[in-house]
Amino acid sequence: MTNLLRQTLSFTPAVRLLMMNQFAINLAFYMLMPYLAAHLSDDLGLAAWTVGLVLGVRNLSQQGMFLIGGTLADRFGYKAPILAGCVLRTGGFALLGWVDSLPALIAASAATGFAGALFNPAVRAYLAAGAGERRLDAFATFNVYYQAGMLLGPLVGLALLAADFRAVCTVAAGIFAALSVLQARALPQRRGTSEAAAGAAAGVWRQWRQVAGNRPFLLFSVAMIGSYVLTFQVYLALPLATDAALGADGTKATSALFVVSAAVAVAGQLRLTGWAKRRFTGQQALITGLSAMGAAFVPLALVPSSSTPAVLTALVVAVAALAAAGTVVYPFEMDTVVALSGQKLVATHYGFYNTVSGLGITLGNLACGALWDFAHARGATWLVWTALAATGTGCAAAVAALARTGRLTQPSLRPATA
Repeated sequence: MTNLLRQTLSFTPAVRLLMMNQFAINLAFYMLMPYLAAHLSDDLGLAAWTVGLVLGVRNLSQQGMFLIGGTLADRFGYKAPILAGCVLRTGGFALLGWVDSLPALIAASAATGFAGALFNPAVRAYLAAGAGERRLDAFATFNVYYQAGMLLGPLVGLALLAADFRAVCTVAAGIFAALSVLQARALPQRRGTSEAAAGAAAGVWRQWRQVAGNRPFLLFSVAMIGSYVLTFQVYLALPLATDAALGADGTKATSALFVVSAAVAVAGQLRLTGWAKRRFTGQQALITGLSAMGAAFVPLALVPSSSTPAVLTALVVAVAALAAAGTVVYPFEMDTVVALSGQKLVATHYGFYNTVSGLGITLGNLACGALWDFAHARGATWLVWTALAATGTGCAAAVAALARTGRLTQPSLRPATA
């Protein structure tokens, strides 16, 4: 905690505000979202396909609109999309707790998703600009606050559910309302470089063509898709394995896995980033972290599925290893996006990168879900874990190939000293 405080205070007030802002964003988001499906099905009595529609609209409106959010940030400055996103999510979360008609629920869900598409690219671009040469340190510290919000949010939401779901939504909306006021008053205006502003002013299509024509960046975006597919298995394959091992008790165990994942990230982020900076170049850190993400699934492929204690132990090991490897990858990944953008149209690059990742997650989840059904029916779940391990290896190999051919060679990829 002392190290985190010291690291946080070493940044400018604007960067510190963005970090606290992200903690509050995740706190509010995760106190509500894990319980939304149960509210829709149990409290409102919606059919399963309708629940899926409402949740899917939120995901689509966020993942599909990241590019729009990044484009707006580069055109109008970073503060406006951050503020607009907070205001929009205030209204969206308030609606989710107080409406019961399907059109209103879909509108509220779309609003909460688009809000994330507005402020996520802008926050990361602002953070990169505000931290300067200390981007790696800034992204590592930022991720601690990000994960801490994910860790505490479900616990706060569970406590508020003792009243009812409306209390959860009202408190979450209140947090975003407070953030809106705070951003409006305390967050300075910030834009990208003058070259980036000139590129944005030239027009949206030219802005997008400039990003789409950045071949090294596009190749890196595609190469990193596998890492997002692996990270998302905390929500898909790992809960499925927990349910298969424990049956009705699987839900509680799945919640414990989320806690383990977030706790490892919070406790290990700064230490692992410092270790990686001392030991590796930026490219080497990415390759090492991606390889470790794939290796996290190996224990599950090796243990017999008939042994519940062995499966549960392997699940905990896999979740902890995946979280630790992800903390190694994250700051170097974010720094690489900035480096490959040439520090021009950074928010648009982040928006495009997130859109590609979102599409990859969707396709990867379809493939993983189909493979799970096939393998589980035949008692061969080791196929799923082997495929995921191979995905991590392939992702690392793709990044290594880009590094070897010089496509990731940028001066800013070298580790910066805190």
